[in-house]
Amino acid sequence: IKNIIKKTGLKPTPKELALRMSISERKLLKILKISKEPISLDTPIGDDNKLDIGNSIKDIKTTSPFKRAASKNLKITTNKILSGLTARESKVLRMRFGINMNSNYTLEEIGKKLDVTRERIRQIEAKAIKKLKHPSRSDILSSFMDN
Repeated sequence: IKNIIKKTGLKPTPKELALRMSISERKLLKILKISKEPISLDTPIGDDNKLDIGNSIKDIKTTSPFKRAASKNLKITTNKILSGLTARESKVLRMRFGINMNSNYTLEEIGKKLDVTRERIRQIEAKAIKKLKHPSRSDILSSFMDN
């Protein structure tokens, strides 16, 4: 392409290039699409050139400051509400739902760790959840729910 531009001073059409290369125009367009030159992330964009491509790409792996703050606030609030339960109730809910833990546990697993039956863990969990449903506690957590 660059040689043709040097010789003629004009950019060749895809049809002209395809004829010169003895390939179909469709195949040429595929090749051109694949072989686009890379663009630096530091390339300025916009009318004033104050912004570059790298700064305008959204990083989907990072959490927005608002979401980080909301998540931290939820964690603090959840810990505060769970601290209002008995130590055993709090521990059962934390283990059951994986709160501040790497994973959640089954009723059986919690029962083995606390040396009680699976049924007893279910009863403790049900009692704790009933306490959390009281408006004095549930109203605080409901502010974190999406509408």
